[in-house]
Amino acid sequence: MARTCKLTGKRPLTGNAISHAHNKTKRRQLPNLQWKTVWVPELERSVRLRLSARALRTIDKKGLLSYLKDEGLRLRDVLPARAHARNL
Repeated sequence: MARTCKLTGKRPLTGNAISHAHNKTKRRQLPNLQWKTVWVPELERSVRLRLSARALRTIDKKGLLSYLKDEGLRLRDVLPARAHARNL
């Protein structure tokens, strides 16, 4: 599974871990992704999404469907693949 937020598009960053002796080794900075169940009052049901902490804060402020509309996405675009099989 890709470590990508489907709403914000946040992906892992790469950089250097620098030791005290200033040796550089590659490291990855992963986004803060969480599995959350979000209630959608317009649909009167909940959906389970993997999203970043920033996206969760924005959903709390705007609501899921209005946030998706602003980003040009549909609910089908952000649901996990197995949810499509259950016709959610």
